[in-house]
This record gives sequence, C-alpha cells and structure tokens, in this order.
Amino acid sequence: MTSAKPGLPVWIALLGSGIAGALTAVQSRINGGLSQHLGNGYVTAAVSFGSGLVILCLVVVLSRRARRGFALVKKELASGHLPFWALSGGTFGAFFVLAQGLVATVIGLALFTVGVVAGQVLGGLVIDRTGLGPSGRVDPTLTRVIGMVLATIAVVFSVIADIVNPAGETAQIWLIVFPVLVGFGVSLQAAVNGLLRSAAQSALTATFVSFLVGTVILVIVAAISVAVQGWPTAWPSGPLYYTGGALGIVFIALAAILVRTAGVLLLSMSNVAGQLLASVALEAGLPLAGGVSAGLLAGTAVALVAVVIAAIPVRKKIV
Repeated sequence: MTSAKPGLPVWIALLGSGIAGALTAVQSRINGGLSQHLGNGYVTAAVSFGSGLVILCLVVVLSRRARRGFALVKKELASGHLPFWALSGGTFGAFFVLAQGLVATVIGLALFTVGVVAGQVLGGLVIDRTGLGPSGRVDPTLTRVIGMVLATIAVVFSVIADIVNPAGETAQIWLIVFPVLVGFGVSLQAAVNGLLRSAAQSALTATFVSFLVGTVILVIVAAISVAVQGWPTAWPSGPLYYTGGALGIVFIALAAILVRTAGVLLLSMSNVAGQLLASVALEAGLPLAGGVSAGLLAGTAVALVAVVIAAIPVRKKIV
C-alpha cells in the first residue's frame, strides 16, 4: 500500500475519513430538510452544489497551487496520462446530493445512510481490486474481507429494523436500492477524484472540477423541474439550510487527499462508521422520517468493529 505523504499513518487517514462521513450525514440531514421546505429535491441539489462552487471559486482565486493544478491537469489530459473520464467525479456527487433531497426525506436519514453504506463497502472492494484508484490494485486481505462481511451484517441489521418497524411502513423500502447505487458512486467519486488530485497535485483543484461538473448537471435538471413544477416559494430563512455545499467541499477534499493512503475500501469503511454514528444521532434528535431502532444501534456497533478489523495490517493477501 502506497502513501500520498510518506509517513502518514493509515489511522490518521481513517480518522479523517470518519469525520468526512459524519459531515456527509449532516449534509444529508440539511439537504433533506431544505428539500422538505422547498418541495423540490432537484432545486435543493442545485442550490447545495452551486453554493459549494461559489465558495470554491473564491478560494481558487486566492490559491496559486490550485491554479497551477489546472495547468497540470490540462497537460496530463493532452499527453494521455490522465483519461478524460477522470473529470467525471462530480457526476457521482451530483446524484448523491440529489438522492439526499429526493430519497432521504421518504425513507429517513438512517435507512438512507444504510443504503449508501452498502454501496460504498461494495464499491470500495471492487475498485481496490480492479486498481481504479490512485494507489493502484489493492488485493483484499483476510482482515479486509472479514471487515466487509461484518459491515454487510451491520447493514442487514439496520435494514431489518426498518422493514419490521411497528408502524408497518414497508412500502418505501424498495427505495433503498437507489442510495445503494449512489453509495457505489461515492466510492467511484473518491477513486476518480484521487486520480485527478494526483495529476493536479492539488486537492483543491480536484474538488473544484468535481463541483463544476456536478453543478452543471444539477442546474440543468433543476431547470427542467422548475419549468414543469414552477419555482419554489417557501424558502427557509435559517442560514443552516444553505450550508450543504460547504460541507460537501470538506467531504470531497478529504476523500481526494486520503484515498491514496488508505485505499478506496478502507476509506469507504471508515467513512461508513462516521456516517452511521452521525445519522443515528441526527435521526434521534432531528428525524427526517422513522427514527432510531435497536437494530440500527446494533448495526452501527458492528460497523465500527468492521472498520477496526479491516484496518489491521496483514501481509497475506487473498488473490
């Protein structure tokens, strides 16, 4: 396993990724709340990504390294060393933010996070195995496989808790398929942005490109939605509802910085732990739908154990 910064311990990368995961859950809660106010998840997603892009524009102007990163990316693209699909990370981020406003408000933040978690764990293993990330191919070790199995069990615990909930609200359970696909995309985003960050030698450059691509996609989708449904009129006055973009910047930048150190699978699993812990806390205090169950709490505990086991370094790999 290689490191983006020599001597950077894996546990630091995992801690940073866990914090990013917690921020992701907070972002999901904020965007879900904004979507409930506006009654339009498409506009919510465009506002979230667009506000992040505005912030990044101001930061990039002040960063010589970020501006230099654009020149390096252009050079790498022209030489063929960096494939054009490495610019597509923002696409996956756009769908993630879109799902926050459309799906999390229906099935609840906790179950939404569970779906994203399942996709991230699967995506991390597949991407590391195929070598798509900047650290190249990372063969699964025994501890990683055990960790993945435990993470899957954690997901099952949480899903069962919602399926058998006393209120009998099972009609929308199928919607968890969407956040699972989105979670897989989150892992892809981390890998793709990691490649872009390596080429640009700047996490800020990679984050800006990701937000630019995502914003363009979401503005087009939101424009279509507004043309059909009309412009939202019930805009909330609280400034907290408009901080989703800023949180997204932190999450994407941390992923781009840390993915080379931890690998996509470990990065995804530590991110999972942060998301689950934060989503449980938020669903308990500020629920979007449903609430916290014993199964969800058990799933969170198992997921934390999974991350610890998966992080244990061993030499033997499973080919």
